[in-house]
Amino acid sequence: MNVGDSFSFEVTVTEEAYKAFTDIFQDRNKLHVDDAYALEKGFDSKVMHGNILNGFVSYFVGEVLPIENVMIISQSIKYRKPVYLGDRLNFEASVSDFFDSVALYDFKFTIKRDELSVAKGDVQVKRI
Repeated sequence: MNVGDSFSFEVTVTEEAYKAFTDIFQDRNKLHVDDAYALEKGFDSKVMHGNILNGFVSYFVGEVLPIENVMIISQSIKYRKPVYLGDRLNFEASVSDFFDSVALYDFKFTIKRDELSVAKGDVQVKRI
């Protein structure tokens, strides 16, 4: 991989992913589980947990990158717009830097619904 290389994939926020996250982490904040409450607060429906998007970052590193034996060293994500159940998202990432001495890649990524950016961030990945 070289600086400037880009990668993308599409994913849908499924009922299965939502239910698994909620069951495992027990985050039952009303905004995430109650459509009526979310509507009352000005959202279209219940808002998906932001950390579901972090799971897609993990998928990118573990399954999309063309290299194996890597691990996430750090990541940051800024949630710009709410994500809803059933949203089809496009994950786009590019190599923004590479540090050969420590085998570390820096990626910038954006997660979009249609052309609307719902989240963006960066992730550092090290070859091990």
